[in-house]
Amino acid sequence: MDLAALFSQHVERLRVETERALVDTGFGSLVVSSGAPFTYFADDRDAPFEPVPHFAHWCPLGGPHHLLQLTPGKKPRLVRHAPEDYWYEQGGVTDPFWLGAFHLEEAGSVEAAWKALGRPTNAVYVGNETERAATAGLVVNPAALTSRLDWVRSYKDEYEVRCLEEATALGARGHRAARETFAAGASELEVHQAFVRAVGCTEAQLPYTTIVAQDEKGATLHYESKRNVRGGRVLLLDAGAQARRYACDITRTTPAPACDARFAELVRRLDALEQELAGAALPGRPYLEVHLQAHRGVARILSDLRLVRVPAEEALAKGYTHPFFPHGVGHHLGIQVHDVAGRQADPSGTPAPPPKEHPYLRNTRTIEPGHAFTIEPGIYFIPMLLRPFRSGPGAAAFDWDAIDALTPLGGVRVEDNVVVTASGPRNLTREHLAD
Repeated sequence: MDLAALFSQHVERLRVETERALVDTGFGSLVVSSGAPFTYFADDRDAPFEPVPHFAHWCPLGGPHHLLQLTPGKKPRLVRHAPEDYWYEQGGVTDPFWLGAFHLEEAGSVEAAWKALGRPTNAVYVGNETERAATAGLVVNPAALTSRLDWVRSYKDEYEVRCLEEATALGARGHRAARETFAAGASELEVHQAFVRAVGCTEAQLPYTTIVAQDEKGATLHYESKRNVRGGRVLLLDAGAQARRYACDITRTTPAPACDARFAELVRRLDALEQELAGAALPGRPYLEVHLQAHRGVARILSDLRLVRVPAEEALAKGYTHPFFPHGVGHHLGIQVHDVAGRQADPSGTPAPPPKEHPYLRNTRTIEPGHAFTIEPGIYFIPMLLRPFRSGPGAAAFDWDAIDALTPLGGVRVEDNVVVTASGPRNLTREHLAD
């Protein structure tokens, strides 16, 4: 099916779900803006613009200050902010496959866009232009409605999966180029540049700041610097691309040929575990169970490689996996890289927090068809997390000589993106990046 037909089905689904949410919350219509740009303090420069995700869910039109009005029984109304401006390029409608889904109007200024909107009665607003919305008499960002809209976003339809597929193909291309560059001895900065060049975008068009970590920097989970020093022994690359605002989020860890053999085996074992976990993300299974399965797998690896001197079951029971694997096994994925509703128990927004032993788990939902998420186990050598275990009662359970030898290599993370179907999980990443 072509993109326009998929998009038409997507908008129809959103229309039905939004009308239901408006009825449930007692509102007559919804206004969503693409948002206002963020201007740096005491400056006249804006940060790279990111649209309000709820607007992007409906419409791939780029740029700030557009307005979308959704009234039950009517075609969605799109007021496009289209000023004449010789300072900055104004984004045009370059790929009009989506235009037929909306009644399109154009406004030459922000004020004109809001004047065109008028003052709809019993209307609700979602976005960050809150002062203008309040002036127009709109109820601003009520949790009862935004929770329902977030819940809808956690189920991906065919149009959204197509976008995720295209983003994944781009991201895989970037990862292959980055890996080849690293194999030639490139620095973090050069690897980053190779990734961006292969994806074919600017840095601002990436869905998140690349993590290009060589050696010990792999132990900093969200490392964002780019050193210009060549000859690293390990590359941990966490980098993604996007298509029509939908992101991929891929991580690979690549040891150089001269890397420590035990670390290379750690990479191989964690890659196998990640694929096992991705295949176990079955409909009807709590995502928490996948996370706990990851801890069992990490315990097994630590014990088999003699990084801990106790059986895997004991290492798991005594919490020895936590300093090595201190984050959740993944998160929802979509318009936002860390997409919404992962900790909701229901559409109304009832919180579903993770257990206290696993506070950084971002997804506590039961897996369902339509969910899209990452699977990303890791094993790291983080001195600040290991330090309490050096002097604790279980210190003898760790092989500190082996740990200290591997600490300069940072850590390992492997991350794939999974879409769940009625028949089981589909690993989008491995379709484009097999290793």
